[in-house]
Amino acid sequence: MYRLFAITAFLLSIASPAFAQTDQAAAVTATAAEEPFAFADFTWVPGNSRTHTSPLTLGDIFTGEFRADVAYHYSFAAPKDNTIVGSSEVFRHNEIQVTQLGLGGDFHYKNVQGRVMTQFGQYSMTTPRNDASPSRGQWDLANAYRYVSEAYGGYHFDLLKGVNLQAGIFMSYVGLWSYYNADNWTYQPSYVSSNTPWFFNGMRAQIFVTNKLKIEPWLVNGFQAYGKFNDGFGGGGQIMWNPTGWFSFTGNQYYGTDTLGNANRKRIHTDDSIKVKYYDNQDSFISKAAASFTFDAGCEWGDGQVGCDTQYFIGAMAYNRLWFNHDHFGLTTGGGAITNPGRYLVLVPPINGATASTGASPFFTANPGDKFTAWDMQVTADWMPEEFITFRLEYNHRWASVPYFAGSGGVTPPGGNTGAPGSAVEGWSPDLRQTEDRMTLALLVKM
Repeated sequence: MYRLFAITAFLLSIASPAFAQTDQAAAVTATAAEEPFAFADFTWVPGNSRTHTSPLTLGDIFTGEFRADVAYHYSFAAPKDNTIVGSSEVFRHNEIQVTQLGLGGDFHYKNVQGRVMTQFGQYSMTTPRNDASPSRGQWDLANAYRYVSEAYGGYHFDLLKGVNLQAGIFMSYVGLWSYYNADNWTYQPSYVSSNTPWFFNGMRAQIFVTNKLKIEPWLVNGFQAYGKFNDGFGGGGQIMWNPTGWFSFTGNQYYGTDTLGNANRKRIHTDDSIKVKYYDNQDSFISKAAASFTFDAGCEWGDGQVGCDTQYFIGAMAYNRLWFNHDHFGLTTGGGAITNPGRYLVLVPPINGATASTGASPFFTANPGDKFTAWDMQVTADWMPEEFITFRLEYNHRWASVPYFAGSGGVTPPGGNTGAPGSAVEGWSPDLRQTEDRMTLALLVKM
């Protein structure tokens, strides 16, 4: 990855007379510059929406938002049940599917705030299946929240550069990539993003200390959880520091008890990202270039069974992106790797209907100390004729130290799921492989 960045920097140095940062902050009015992070254009940052306006805005009260994510994925293993394993974004082989259809937006009147975003399509089924907390007790939380990705209210206090107190379901930021693929440099994120939270259910305070620094503490039910796994809340927070228009740092920290029914097992996690825009010249063929690096580490301990020496998570991912022809085309290369003994953050393969609530299956265990290491790489090409739409072509290669990805035989027993979800089926076993190669074609709309 270092060689890739070095080669890219060299090519850019000869592609333009001046290899210099063009700070778009000069075009921002003095009034707007006083707003948090408004002194520069940060739409280049991975995970941020690249749109600057919304055609669905209604006066000063409502800023509307519409999202459509439609994709076609082809696994070269060609699983006969069309099931893709090990992704939080990619689920079906050789089919055109709606991943996410969202309609909502932001309400703001005086100092009162609100946001809602619907969640229809595959996300409405796959995101709740990765949360085991609804299996504790009654009232079926998975269905209660199934069709909502974000839903919160809040109040703005005129303190410092602004303080927001909000409660509900909000995005977690952990893992850098956004839950919404239109905001990302790739469709399939690396393992660091796929195996860490997309959302939190709880409360947060957004404290804008300056227009370049935000401190955001959280009190949440758990690590991507609608409910609580045990009696205690999870806690943590984020620090976002954007000192200039070409550099951004995000750090997320978490602590909780997230093993269902085991309050003695504790979890800590750190997630930290550096993003650098190292070239910006809209008069050149290469109009912009940026890179990101994310590092995650964490572990679980307690209950006399596990400790941080045997049950831990270490992961990293790095990406480089080039924009061409006034940002109408994009090319991203990168990937990442993780090691996660105990597999406590590895997505449970849907073998015979297994979910996070049912736990791992006999064919893919998640016992303390069970080894799991993996790496992947992606190449993504984007065409963006307007800022509200992206046409994406992507190739992914993924590898795991144990059989994990769906092979041609698939992960569904003959005749469909049989017996208890995730249970063994006499005379049958899933076809799991250590590698996966696939292509993605996607149409992504955000306005």
